This record gives sequence, C-alpha cells and structure tokens, in this order.
Amino acid sequence: MQKAPPRTVQTDPPEWLSALLGGDRAALARAITAVENDTAEARAVLQAIRDKLGRAVVVGFTGAPGAGKSTLVSAYVRALRERGQTVGVVAVDPSSPLTGGAILGDRIRMTQHAGDPGVFIRSLASRGHLGGLSRTATRVIDVFDAAGRDVIVVETVGTGQSEVEVAEIADVRVVVNAPGLGDDIQAIKAGILEIADILVVNKSDLPFAERSARQLAAMSAQRAQGPVPVLQTSATRNEGIAELADAIAAIGRRKRPDPRARQRRLLHALALDRLRRALESLPDVEADALAEQVLSGQADIETVLHDITSRLRKT
Repeated sequence: MQKAPPRTVQTDPPEWLSALLGGDRAALARAITAVENDTAEARAVLQAIRDKLGRAVVVGFTGAPGAGKSTLVSAYVRALRERGQTVGVVAVDPSSPLTGGAILGDRIRMTQHAGDPGVFIRSLASRGHLGGLSRTATRVIDVFDAAGRDVIVVETVGTGQSEVEVAEIADVRVVVNAPGLGDDIQAIKAGILEIADILVVNKSDLPFAERSARQLAAMSAQRAQGPVPVLQTSATRNEGIAELADAIAAIGRRKRPDPRARQRRLLHALALDRLRRALESLPDVEADALAEQVLSGQADIETVLHDITSRLRKT
C-alpha cells in the first residue's frame, strides 16, 4: 500500500499578506481564520508578521461572571472610536466540554459595532481551556497587532480564580466587579486583585456600588505592588466610560507593549496542549495499568507521572 505524501507546510508568505499589513478587513479575517484553525497558511502568516508586532496596546478585561464585562467592553470600544482609534476585540466564550461549541454571546452584545470598519470583533471558544483564554487567542492578538489596530481588547471567559492568566498577555489589566460582589472575601478568593492595573465597579447605578468601591480601594492600598485606580462605571448609562478610557490610555503610555510576554504565553499553551494530546493518545489498557499500580500501592503517583513524562520526551 502506497503511503500518502507528507503534509506540506506553506512557508512562503501568502499573496494577500500585504493587504493584511495594510489593515484590509477581508485579509484580516482570513489570517485570523488560518491561525485559529491552524491551517497550512497559518505558519507562513505568523512568520511573516513576527517583526511587525509591538505597536498595539493590549487591554485585558477580566472578572467574575455577572459583572457586565461584555457591555462595559462595548462601551469602551465606542469611546475609543470616538477618539479615532481602531480596535480589535478578542472575546473568549465558554465552550461545551462535549461538542466544543460556544454560544458566542459576547459578539451578540457588541452588535452596535458590526457596521464599523474600525472595529473587528472575533469570538473564540475557550475549547476547555480553563485559564479564561483560548489557546489561539495569543495568535489572534498578534494578527490584530500586525494589521495595525491601535488597541486590542481581550475579554476573558470569566471563570474566577484562573483569570490571572490574562496578566501574561495584556499590557493593561482591568478587573471588573459588580456591586455586592467586590467585598474582600470574594476579591481574595478570585485571586485576581493582584494582577489589576485598574479596578472597576460596574453597574454603579445599583445599590452597594459605593461600598464595593471603598472596599476595593482599601484592599488595593494593601497590595505589595502599590494601589491602583478604583473606578465606578455604568456601561448601560455610559457613565464613567470616558474616565476609564483615560485611565487605560495613561497606563498604556507608561507601559511599553510587550509582544514577548504574548509569545511566552503561546509557548506555554502549546507545550501544555501537546502534553495533553500525548496523554490522551495513551492506550486505555496502559493508562488503566498505571492507575492500578497507584491504587494497589505498587507505585506512588509521582513515580508514575515521572515515568509517563519520560516516555513522552522520547516520542
């Protein structure tokens, strides 16, 4: 039986790359689809844009579910457009652990920007990645950056404790809280207070907003890194949005965009993904035998883990 020819990897820049670097929307959509689906064009695109990165400011919005992140992001994008800046939005939605599909509700809440050529919104399914960020989010950010977007907004899934991951790829981190959810116990439990550059109490027209802002300000003052601004916003009423945009811009000017941090995150994600796939390819019989060794006391779990990783390194 004749073997199938090996898969060829395209390394020459595609003919539409110049259009991508010029900000063409069709080329941008095609490049994002390529890197998201890891097609043959993806590697060529990523190689071609690697020296075009570091111009855009990446702003990460994170926080507990129910804080109104999507509505706040939409209001922030509107403020940026009023200031003449172009925007790319990476909205990561939770996906089904069975089908991998996602509702992509963030895009639904940002339909007001659908006809604006200065805004490009890409919803990505988290595909089971618990850190709040899709494995492909870093690559999509790079494509937005190379295409000349002034600001790239990343909105995470909102899973709570693992949201600190956004700190590794965002230049400015905005942690969004809702009134009554920003007390000291919840903030500490979420584990995201330390990574914030700005703390926001959204839905400030609701009761307890002032109290939540005071509590967050008191906690911020105790941070080892020093306090950060605590702002109150009402995205639905467009209140406090201009102040938020000003605060983000001020921090963005002080911080240089760092594409190296994004690449570190990408390397980390790809390494974990490869390890996960290798473990999933382990035959059930072999996996059951290793589990039985642990259960029977023949081996401890650390020894079994070391044995598995050693074999994976040899493959």
